[in-house]
Amino acid sequence: MYHVIFLSLKLMFERKRQTFVSIIGVSIGVAAFIVMASLMNGFQKYFIEQAIDLNAHITLKVKPDNNPQEIVKLFFGRDTIAKVYGYKPKEEKDKITDYKYIIEKYSSSSNILGVAPHITSQVIVRYGTVEKAGNLIGIDPVLERRASVIDKFITNKRLNDLLSDRNSVILGKLLAKDLGIDEIGKKVIITTPNGNQQIFKVIDFFESGITNLDQVRVYVNLRTAQSILERPNEVNELIFKIKDVNMAERLARKIHNETGYYTESWQYAYKNFLQLFKIQNYITYMIVFAILVVSAFGIFNIIMMTVMEKKKDIAILKAVGYEEGDIIKIFVYQGFVVGFFGYLIGSVLGYSIQEWLSSVKIDVEGLVRAKGFILDRSVVYYIYGFFFSITFSVLASFYPSYKASKLNPVDIFRSG
Repeated sequence: MYHVIFLSLKLMFERKRQTFVSIIGVSIGVAAFIVMASLMNGFQKYFIEQAIDLNAHITLKVKPDNNPQEIVKLFFGRDTIAKVYGYKPKEEKDKITDYKYIIEKYSSSSNILGVAPHITSQVIVRYGTVEKAGNLIGIDPVLERRASVIDKFITNKRLNDLLSDRNSVILGKLLAKDLGIDEIGKKVIITTPNGNQQIFKVIDFFESGITNLDQVRVYVNLRTAQSILERPNEVNELIFKIKDVNMAERLARKIHNETGYYTESWQYAYKNFLQLFKIQNYITYMIVFAILVVSAFGIFNIIMMTVMEKKKDIAILKAVGYEEGDIIKIFVYQGFVVGFFGYLIGSVLGYSIQEWLSSVKIDVEGLVRAKGFILDRSVVYYIYGFFFSITFSVLASFYPSYKASKLNPVDIFRSG
């Protein structure tokens, strides 16, 4: 065994430059995989964690059925093909009639941690001469805490003030910024779709890091929202917090079957983003795969050239008793060594780039907001990097090794 390893290393050191280039190629592939996976998965995990924390695990609400084609089919049969050019939607309020019973029923469920009522509406928020559209959400702070982690995103932790001061409001951080409000205590006017207006005092800000939420969120007391919307004792949405977020889809279907109301899990609400993340992962792995394939071809070429140049040496080894398996091991060990050292250098390089990215302080604005790069420092990426580097390097060296083992010493000596 030792003599095989000695011969393998000797052949490698005879081609130092080519070996170094191969190692660098593998290390770049490993570093690229570690950094890209860390960036992609860091962003995705942050977004999903924020989405799960910010939005209900399950949402229950009324979904109006305004499908005119379905009505025609009820009268003329399911096989009827029709196109309706004009119809009048049903005039009905989006209210949950038995919401108190639903809250009481599911609050005692072992799989559900909390249920909270909402009444929501689009409103106009005015401060001075500036007007912005917002999404009004009337909440009960006590029940809201059980069904969400809203306190995590309230800047000054003054959610309880909604109970003591019915004319108080919590604005999304970006909405407040757009209005020109940078401190609490300011007065805003909220106008509802039915024309009602009321003055509210800003007591806190809602800052989640999700841009499209921070630009529209407006929280007020549930009773106050019902009053200005002229919908006493009504709610149009219930939110559920469950123990296992991965069970949201199944529990949503169960609640729908039991209540008859439309239910939506967080996975369904963000299905477009989850699909986009899958595409991002595919692109990342394809890029890394391409880098490693190029490195593998470099290893293949170097070992194949070594085999062609060392035919006589291989013939002598076989003549003195080396078997085909020994010849294969000599060259496969070269691939393993290149892969191993490529992994070590790539891991150090990847870790160094991660450290540098984590120290870079920039304002990231877009789908999410952050003060720098969001990284996932999982050790799994280093394990995958080791597997990929060794696998590609050994596979690249196997064919030249096999060709070397099949050389006929007699033919080589005859050819001179």
